[in-house]
Amino acid sequence: MCAMSTSAERAAIEVFWELHRGLTKQGPGSDASTRRALSLVPELPRAPEILDLGCGPGRQTLALARETGGRVTAVDRIPPFLSQLRESARIAGVEKRIQIFEGDMADLPYPDESFDLLWSEGAIYNIGFGHGLKTWRRLLRPGCAVAVSEATWLTDRPAKSVRRFWATHYPEMQSVEANERSARAAGYRLLGSFVLPESEWWDDYYTPIEARIRSLREHRDNENWTAALDIHEEEIRVIRDCRGSFGYVFFVLQKPRAIGSG
Repeated sequence: MCAMSTSAERAAIEVFWELHRGLTKQGPGSDASTRRALSLVPELPRAPEILDLGCGPGRQTLALARETGGRVTAVDRIPPFLSQLRESARIAGVEKRIQIFEGDMADLPYPDESFDLLWSEGAIYNIGFGHGLKTWRRLLRPGCAVAVSEATWLTDRPAKSVRRFWATHYPEMQSVEANERSARAAGYRLLGSFVLPESEWWDDYYTPIEARIRSLREHRDNENWTAALDIHEEEIRVIRDCRGSFGYVFFVLQKPRAIGSG
């Protein structure tokens, strides 16, 4: 049983990389939504210090560098994503303004109040929405903002199949209102929020993954690979069939200034 379990786990990792390698993004989002969230942020310094948490291959990292003219510190635990970002930054000509750090977003070495903007697209779920906001708050200068996108319930009556799927894969998912309460409890005020367009789930993400699943099924005859592919295919089916039940929501929040400060 132990050997079978190890084989299944190894297959799951191999399948994940076969499906995700080289993609420009590792979840829903787009440069347009990054810019929209950025428009809700209070005025930034001329060259802001930005921390991008769970950056993945860095689509939004490049967008932040281009749009703000600041320096972006990009953090992720997965070396291949960081290598992809390093090459993309070189090609885009912004490598001097992007500092790459391989590390844990829950345990960061930076001093308090080091950053003018915190950013995290589709990654805060790794440590929990409320916990992440509380953990990161010390890094943010007073009066500055944090912008995060998070998988969120959009209805209180989702189909049973959707609820069952997310109960297995992300039981901590909350409603918009619950996430806003978590943000206030973490010490922020809401500047604005919006739901990402459904197209941003598919463009450059689920559409190429779905094509890769079909290709891998044609060329693999391995029960562990088949089981792993089934899981990814189920995810895509749930996303396609149950639109409107849930989505990614961008929350833009502000750390208040201290009372009496200028």
